[in-house]
Amino acid sequence: MDTIFYTLHDFLLHSKSVTYILIGGILIGLMLFWIFLTGRDEKKRTF
Repeated sequence: MDTIFYTLHDFLLHSKSVTYILIGGILIGLMLFWIFLTGRDEKKRTF
């Protein structure tokens, strides 16, 4: 990794942006997993 942080603010900005990207990916993944789980139940119902 060739990133050089010259100030504390640069480091905190970088770590905060990486954290937001990870949290966003986790939330999208959980939403897709929930849709996958609930979608299987709807296919079995034959009303």
